[in-house]
Amino acid sequence: MLVVTTENITGYKVKEVKGQVFGVVVRSRGLGGNFMAGMRSIVGGEIHEYTAMLEDARKQAIDRLVKNANSMGANAIVMMRFDSSEIGQYMSEVVAYGTAVIAEKE
Repeated sequence: MLVVTTENITGYKVKEVKGQVFGVVVRSRGLGGNFMAGMRSIVGGEIHEYTAMLEDARKQAIDRLVKNANSMGANAIVMMRFDSSEIGQYMSEVVAYGTAVIAEKE
């Protein structure tokens, strides 16, 4: 499955637009992770616990995006983007979204 952030795929022509597609993940750090992150925020610098959590969530959101596009009969996703937000104090939502298409080599 081709997944690109661009509107077009070099060397391919979009033959059919299947529609919008997305993959959603909601994650929460455990109590220990929140405690360690809180301690690091006092000192400053990167909070590795949250970086790892968000990186994993993005990968999982892309996996779900691809699965949903496959179920629509698409072979590519164009204009892929990420969005994220917080739900409550301890949860993060990551959404990968784009347009599912059928693309053929030119």
